[in-house]
Amino acid sequence: MESVNLFSGMLQKDRDEFTRLCNRLLSNCFLCKSNVNSKSDYYFVLKYKEKFAEYLAVLGYRLEINEEYGVIQLTNPQNYNRLNLKLYESIILLILRVLYDEKRRELSASDEVIINVGDIHDKYLSLKIRDKMIDKTTLRNALGVFRRFQLIEILDKNLDAEDSRIIIFASILMAVRVEDIKAAYDKLEIYRKGKKSDEEADESEID
Repeated sequence: MESVNLFSGMLQKDRDEFTRLCNRLLSNCFLCKSNVNSKSDYYFVLKYKEKFAEYLAVLGYRLEINEEYGVIQLTNPQNYNRLNLKLYESIILLILRVLYDEKRRELSASDEVIINVGDIHDKYLSLKIRDKMIDKTTLRNALGVFRRFQLIEILDKNLDAEDSRIIIFASILMAVRVEDIKAAYDKLEIYRKGKKSDEEADESEID
């Protein structure tokens, strides 16, 4: 592929944006229209989606666009650069997926899904997943990972407070691809029964 053909008809500033966003997708995997920090990036990729798809395909990646969710995801068919989560990170991710589904049913299509830290702890307790609680450092670190991948945004920085708010983006539907929410509960049930040790890593759907 010759770059002159790829960038044909693009202004220099758009070429610079193209390069920046290729690197952002390779680093962060997702772009969400509902995230104010990436909304303009989302629409830029849509504008040049054929060029992005062509270029990223050369690197072995697939550009997936779900306009219903307002989410762009970069995936790798060969499962390269797959992120392995620790057990509690996997549990928290599945809880976020469950909470997204539950809250979404209560809202109109345009409303953001906002939960708080207390919702995560309450769901964890109600499911009786493990004998010990999620400690504050583990939760804070896990949420930091999910924020990096644009699955959530943290609205209140003090995550030690139960009422600290978190936005869950629709990208979680693509990060945790289950046919229905029962599949997420089924996996949480496996964790509850203690079939995985606390030290064991678990493959996520985040590439």
